[in-house]
Amino acid sequence: MRITFISDTHNKHNKMTKDLPGGDLIIHAGDSTSRGYAHEIEQFVEWFDNLHQYDHKIFIAGNHDWGFQDNPKNTAKKLAEYPGITYLQDESFYFTESGVKVYGSPWQPEFYNWAFNLPKLGWELEQKWADIPNDTDILITHGPPQGLLDTSGPPWNEPYLGCELLRVRVDKIKPKIHVFGHIHGSYGYAFDGHTHYINASMLDERYEYTHKPLTVDWNPETNEIEFL
Repeated sequence: MRITFISDTHNKHNKMTKDLPGGDLIIHAGDSTSRGYAHEIEQFVEWFDNLHQYDHKIFIAGNHDWGFQDNPKNTAKKLAEYPGITYLQDESFYFTESGVKVYGSPWQPEFYNWAFNLPKLGWELEQKWADIPNDTDILITHGPPQGLLDTSGPPWNEPYLGCELLRVRVDKIKPKIHVFGHIHGSYGYAFDGHTHYINASMLDERYEYTHKPLTVDWNPETNEIEFL
């Protein structure tokens, strides 16, 4: 299964079109816009839908994507015009042929006054992560689990910005792949022997497109991946 991972494109998605090789699936882990205005969402989903080199396209919202939280009915109406796109908000998508289950959720510990915030270490956030099915193969969240690809880049260099409660849940259910973004400075990959962790943030801390999309060939049965 060939998968491309992207996140945190913040209206600069057109800049990376040439770097998307195509495959079975492309996943966007949130923050496709700057403020989640209706015109920004429309521009993104039109671009995403036109990535005809991918068989499936899945995305979630992030803390910048206000329209998905504040105007869910209008946003759902717009997304209905693009049946080739799958938007996940605390729900799963199941690939019947391969048996792969994907789950997506946009929430994160409170971070200033942005969208999809819940109190840090609160019961509401804990419940969001408890709702992740135990048999999830690919987990998509906007933010990282604590201690994994969650350090901001220069000039801040702040470590451990990920969610403690999410880390507890991920350690328990051990998805095969966990993709996220949010912390631009920790773009990259880690593996703990069970889960492949991918921070797919496309923009650096200055919101410049400096990180390239990550594309892998993944064997769902053995959980082996090879980067292209």
